[in-house]
Amino acid sequence: MKRVGILVGREKTFPEALIKNINERGSGSVAAEYITLGGVRHDAPPRYDLVVDRISHEVPFYRATLKRLALEGTIIINNPFWWSADDKFFNYSLARKLGVAVPKTVLLPQKDYITGIVSESLRNLEFPLDWQAIVDYTGLPAIMKPFDGGGWKNVSRVNSLEELIAEYDQTGTLCMTLQEFIDFDQFVRCYCIGQEEVMIMPYDPRKPYLSGEQYVYDPNYLSPEMSVRVVHDVRTLCAALGYDINTVEFAIKDGVPYAIDFMNPAPDAELQSVGEFYHRWVTDAVTNLVFKRLSESSERPRYRWDAFLNPAPVRIEAVASQTEQAARTIEPKVAAEKKSTKGRKSSPRSRPKEAG
Repeated sequence: MKRVGILVGREKTFPEALIKNINERGSGSVAAEYITLGGVRHDAPPRYDLVVDRISHEVPFYRATLKRLALEGTIIINNPFWWSADDKFFNYSLARKLGVAVPKTVLLPQKDYITGIVSESLRNLEFPLDWQAIVDYTGLPAIMKPFDGGGWKNVSRVNSLEELIAEYDQTGTLCMTLQEFIDFDQFVRCYCIGQEEVMIMPYDPRKPYLSGEQYVYDPNYLSPEMSVRVVHDVRTLCAALGYDINTVEFAIKDGVPYAIDFMNPAPDAELQSVGEFYHRWVTDAVTNLVFKRLSESSERPRYRWDAFLNPAPVRIEAVASQTEQAARTIEPKVAAEKKSTKGRKSSPRSRPKEAG
């Protein structure tokens, strides 16, 4: 029997529905449950074939545990190594190179630093910042938000240079981006599951969370042409980032879908928030993904250490080069010893020089 572990935070309806779906479909051959963790041994055997991660971005202990599980061959959705390395500013830069429209974005140095970082530590930074040049590029109003945050935390709209500097002064040690504000005509959030299955959801970010007004079911919200482009951009971004569960948000202005947020590897899927239709869709899509990945367990991601733990067979050519032939020549033991000691002065045995 294959086991699936679900790692969650405060959410309730989505993980419960997912576990129910997997267990009903698994019929005893696949079983899903919430993971329970205590002290984790570095040499512990794997307990799960696959884990769906919904919370490790906020709990470092969970993230470290998932990396350990990946080492033992457990499939992790989403990949904890890339998720740890990823950030929104890199994503904007990548999207541009992939041909996806993104707002003009500037990465800002932190306002404050941790204890131990002094002025001499920051000699590479320009000071003061050329704020005027920054807003000349992004325009005003603009959106300031963390370069690697989520959940609409610490996001603010600034309408003037004075507001920008005042907001920046309150950001502390957070590294922020300043982004062109897109005064959108339409706004959508798109689930992407398995880098292929896409659900476009009309979404109003101005409405309060859990108001029941953020998500609207309207399959004709976008024109057919715009839907095709949005689906293409969603798949392009998620395939490039390697996320099997993600959401991509687009602010659409004058016929251009600007991707403004696409680093959401644990997206909202609660029934009260997204509504019954989208909740059921994403639950079914993730269930299908789990069974698909379990059936493809032999094609797990290749990590750098795999070459050391599971080295691929080395092909040996039938005909060796002159250098290889010389290296393989075995000298008679006595002759070799005489050759190695000839002209050598007595000295302590030196330690072989290590590579690098």
